[in-house]
Amino acid sequence: MTSTYSIDVDCAACADKMENAARKTAGVKSCTVNFMMQRMIVEFEEGADKDQVMKSVRKNCRRVDSDAEIFI
Repeated sequence: MTSTYSIDVDCAACADKMENAARKTAGVKSCTVNFMMQRMIVEFEEGADKDQVMKSVRKNCRRVDSDAEIFI
């Protein structure tokens, strides 16, 4: 299952950090962040609870950029 989320991030380097943090989150199969479009596309692993995984993604992304926002 794949979902797209709006994000708010200030720079391309921060977007890259968010992408890497999301990819390392349990339950995420793949993640792509498009800085110009301010979008995050997340593909979830089979059987993963999408809502719980996104809570973890949001937490992990805030660790690398405290100003970053993912609109769930």
